[in-house]
Amino acid sequence: MREWAFQRCIMPQCRATVDLGETTFRCPRCGSLLDVDYEWERLPLPQSLSAWEGAWSRRREPLDFSGVWRFRALFPFASEGHVVTIGEGQTLCLRSDPVATYVGLRPGRLYLQYEGLNPSGSFKDNGMTAAFTHARMTGAKRAACASTGNTSASLALYCAASGLMRGIIFIGSGKISYGKLSQALEHGALTIQIAGDFDDALRQVQEIARQLGIYLVNSINPFRLEGQKTIMYRVLESLHWQPPDWIVVPGGNLGNVSSFGKAFGELQQLSLLSRPPRLAVINAQGANTFYELYERRGLRWNGGRYDPQVIQIYLKELDAAARRADTLASAIEIHRPVNLPKALRALEICGGVVREVSDQEILDAKAQVGAGGLGCEPASAATVAGLRRLVAEGVIQPEETVVCILTGHVLKDPDATVAYHTDDRALFDQKLGRRGVKRATYANRAVQVPNDLAEIIKAIELYA
Repeated sequence: MREWAFQRCIMPQCRATVDLGETTFRCPRCGSLLDVDYEWERLPLPQSLSAWEGAWSRRREPLDFSGVWRFRALFPFASEGHVVTIGEGQTLCLRSDPVATYVGLRPGRLYLQYEGLNPSGSFKDNGMTAAFTHARMTGAKRAACASTGNTSASLALYCAASGLMRGIIFIGSGKISYGKLSQALEHGALTIQIAGDFDDALRQVQEIARQLGIYLVNSINPFRLEGQKTIMYRVLESLHWQPPDWIVVPGGNLGNVSSFGKAFGELQQLSLLSRPPRLAVINAQGANTFYELYERRGLRWNGGRYDPQVIQIYLKELDAAARRADTLASAIEIHRPVNLPKALRALEICGGVVREVSDQEILDAKAQVGAGGLGCEPASAATVAGLRRLVAEGVIQPEETVVCILTGHVLKDPDATVAYHTDDRALFDQKLGRRGVKRATYANRAVQVPNDLAEIIKAIELYA
């Protein structure tokens, strides 16, 4: 264990410290969430962020090849010998003028951070490599998660690739896309489907992990969030270390926005960044807890003195109405985000807003992202849909620089994509219509032609 690294309660009035090897991931004194924290004054750090560019010249070194671990000086909790990496983090931050036009930004002002290029096809690998490294440090033999799909795929992949642990996955009934479920099954994880949704599965897996001593890799695990900080380091690197005006991120369990806020807070603390970007968190309307609490009920971090009663009252209302999370953006179909306090803190550090968007807006934005050359899953497109709304509201100005985080690959949920573009009305209604989607505004439908050469040529000349 590194003597300069430890876990610390996030609550300023508590600040209890916990041994680095502890795996309950809750403060033993007050029950709050934990951070991974460091005695930075004991560590050698470069004078500028540009110093990390040198890692690109060491591509044969596994830790420098990883787009996560080449930034390891900014989350130094593990010795190099413990690191578990499969080359994650080789992702791109691409300028997208076609999507900029769609959302109302000027050309050159929108960038899409495409995390779908990770080995399992989603951003989760950034955190999973860090979680597995910590699990290895603690000698864990089994790892578990509740999942809407991407976490399970990543956990199963790291178990299979490393051979270090047996993976156990909890999913809710009918609450996972086949694209993601196929990964968990293919990589050999034990998959347990319970009668309930993600919130039920997460509650059960936390208790099972506690009783059986299984290592938990959901984003309540603060080591997961340490790895996810590196998404922001790569964004800064792509923009020549100049922060954009805004980062837009989907809001599910709120791990990403929590890790982004921590990353920018630490960079400012270390005098490596003069100002953070603002953060915009986008909920789906069918899973809009953070939007409801932050924008409608005024819940704020308030220096750690947030009012938990506001949260409890709202959750009791959900239970009384028997409301379950319900959105086509399955990766963010979560009513009880475990990292809500950390997300409040992130918005206080960076300044930010929360918005909700409909499944219709999400699928239309998804089609525009695809037409621009990058394919993403529905939850990713929530960022673009939310950005379009924020520009229309005047919250984000057309000349501001914005980075939207695309969290997962298009093949994570091929059913939604095919149903959107199909001319089969029955399929559209079955997959999308029953969830409130009325139209496929930007559908790219297959052209039906007879098995005749002349007719095929005619169709190509007409449409291409």
